[in-house]
Amino acid sequence: MKKIVIAGGTGFLGQALEKHFALKGDKVFILTRKPKKENHVKWDGYSLGDWAKVIDGADVLINMTGKSVDCRYHEKNRTAIIRSRVESTKVLAGAIEQAKNPPDLWMNASSATIYVHAETTLMTEKTGVIGDDFSMGVCKKWEAAFFENPLASTRKVALRTSIVLGNEGGALPKMKQIARLGLGGHQGRGNQKVSWIHIEDFCKVVDFVIQNESIEGAINVTAPSPTDNQKLMKTIRKQVKMPFGFSQPRALLEVGAWLLKTETELLLKSRNVYPERLLEAGFHFDYPRIETALLSL
Repeated sequence: MKKIVIAGGTGFLGQALEKHFALKGDKVFILTRKPKKENHVKWDGYSLGDWAKVIDGADVLINMTGKSVDCRYHEKNRTAIIRSRVESTKVLAGAIEQAKNPPDLWMNASSATIYVHAETTLMTEKTGVIGDDFSMGVCKKWEAAFFENPLASTRKVALRTSIVLGNEGGALPKMKQIARLGLGGHQGRGNQKVSWIHIEDFCKVVDFVIQNESIEGAINVTAPSPTDNQKLMKTIRKQVKMPFGFSQPRALLEVGAWLLKTETELLLKSRNVYPERLLEAGFHFDYPRIETALLSL
């Protein structure tokens, strides 16, 4: 039995991880601003406090903290997006440094959006190109805070995670609803790549990293076969039994994004990311292709 602490663990991914490890018999604690269960520990994500005691003696720390990027990127939200990621990472580093028995492994969330828009070139950990716009800058600051100071007794792994597909949260329920309404055509030109991973494979990756002590640094947490927007929406339409789907040109998406208080980048950026390090380490995906992944959901 392991002691696993998940910071920011009440969201879609955190809940899936908690369920995964609880079923294995591990003891899971959740750091959250609004404790609701016995295993919840209150923290604010910015300052050290009594919550740091739960870090002491933990086997694994997983940080999933961060304001949702599904918003308009005005100055207030930009500041909150960066601060929630960077400050939570720094304060967790402080908790580890003061722990008498620090965790053996610290995994910190990152994002596959750290790489530039790419329609034909696969972005691996070794060859991927990292750019300088707002979203990529957030990821760079996030990882810089994470890797800033080495911790003698704690292995560090940054999870550059793509879109995670599951029925309990994330993007998929929204995409299914759009398709059911007859709006499930492609967005923009439809040729933008979509990197994705099934929720069960995501949990398996985290477990795999725990078991494989040779894995350190940044890894791409994506399925090995990126799809494109047009094929993704077609597959979803088929799943929800909708025979047609109206497409949305970029201009219409810009208006919709403004009305919904979000950004078109979430739909139009081409994320063509490949999990080279996971495959080299021997990880096996249960859902390597989008058709079988969606069929299971």
